[in-house]
Amino acid sequence: MSNRSIGLSDQVYDYLVAHSLREPDLLRRLRDETARLTEFANMQIAPEQGQFMALLVQLIDARRCLEIGTFTGYSALAVTLAMPKDGRLVACDVSKEFTDIARRYWKEAGVADRIDLRLQPALKTLDELIAGGDANSFDFIFIDADKENYEGYYERALTLLRPGGMMAIDNVLWNGAVADPKVHDPMTDAIRALNDKVAKDQRVAISLVPIGDGLTLARKLS
Repeated sequence: MSNRSIGLSDQVYDYLVAHSLREPDLLRRLRDETARLTEFANMQIAPEQGQFMALLVQLIDARRCLEIGTFTGYSALAVTLAMPKDGRLVACDVSKEFTDIARRYWKEAGVADRIDLRLQPALKTLDELIAGGDANSFDFIFIDADKENYEGYYERALTLLRPGGMMAIDNVLWNGAVADPKVHDPMTDAIRALNDKVAKDQRVAISLVPIGDGLTLARKLS
């Protein structure tokens, strides 16, 4: 019994993965290729987080999803594979280099035609979606992009999310830096400010889950 979340030692983490992770070979190969990108490898979400988000998508029967920050496409692939065959995902990124890797795996998985990749600043894509009449239409939205724009992404995502829809925001624990009052830099301060905002936002029901680098779940209430 415990009245608080436990910390995960390497031994406990290995046990967690061994007793819960069901990662398809295609996702594992994508993760392995991404790990070879050296200085950028830490931008990859953990496989257990991808599986968790896929389960959320299935639980809410999501058919229209949006991803802000795609990188090499692991989370987009995990989410799209979890949706019904008529499910579609809009993916926002600015890197052709990284998303070219994503496209290869999406094609191999047979889901490339279900992912609409928009290569331009995400704020522009989100504003275009809102202007095009897509407010209140997305079932699931994942935010994992440049941290300084997190608040802008959050507000637009909340507009685009349908009532009852789910938003997932990545890196909200930021390797513990958000809890250290001595740490101040643009990214840490931006995440800390969003965490403060979401904690008080009565438009959503929330839970901050200590998976990966911290994942905030926000369900739009109305």
